Amino acid sequence: MNIVVVNDDGWGTAGIRLLAKEMTKLGKVTVIAPDGARSGKGAAISVETPISLRHITEHDLNGAEVYTTNGTPADCVKLAREVLFAGQPIDLLVSGINHGSNASVNAMYSGTMGACYVAAEKGIPAIGWSINSHAMDVDLHWLQPFLTEVTQHLLEEGIAPRTCFNINAPVGEIEGIRWTRQCVGHWTNELIPMTEGLPQGESKAYKLAGEFVNDEPGATDTDIWAMEHQLLSITPLTIDWTDYGSL
Repeated sequence: MNIVVVNDDGWGTAGIRLLAKEMTKLGKVTVIAPDGARSGKGAAISVETPISLRHITEHDLNGAEVYTTNGTPADCVKLAREVLFAGQPIDLLVSGINHGSNASVNAMYSGTMGACYVAAEKGIPAIGWSINSHAMDVDLHWLQPFLTEVTQHLLEEGIAPRTCFNINAPVGEIEGIRWTRQCVGHWTNELIPMTEGLPQGESKAYKLAGEFVNDEPGATDTDIWAMEHQLLSITPLTIDWTDYGSL
């Protein structure tokens, strides 16, 4: 089985290294990742910038092939399909492990999930993995046993066309697994005026921040609720954004 592993935090982070090593238990792994952080890029593609591809030979990923690019996570999927696996099937794309939750509306902004959306558009089964901490040294050992087990189960059950899975893990011990839906929520207070370190020639600039607001805190079937109760959240997502109820 040909497995492609991507992320949006950049090559070399703890999340993608663990995910790649675990996926070698299931098949032949090829890693292709950005050469630096691309968080928040969604499914953005490099329209005007030439996209590089570099082979990395010094690593300890259990025999996986490793490539980096100056592109986005979505570009990684296109490079895998059109260049690295030209004329060959990709049986699974796995994205992550993202350092930071991609639950609720975060899935819309996420480069981790953006790669999964592109894979789903190409007919490649895709699974995104995230943990609810932005710390680069977050303890991943509680999540590790679930990576191959859950991935194998989802493959055996079958991943529907144009669908991918968004999996979010709590920090610390995981007490169970829950099928969930996306929580209804929004971000507020998202921009902070900068008082120093302004871009050259600019008198005013802002940096992104923000606070997440759960608009349905009483709901017990959401991805946010699951993580708050130390459960691994699995949410099926579709790239068909049609609101059929409005037709």
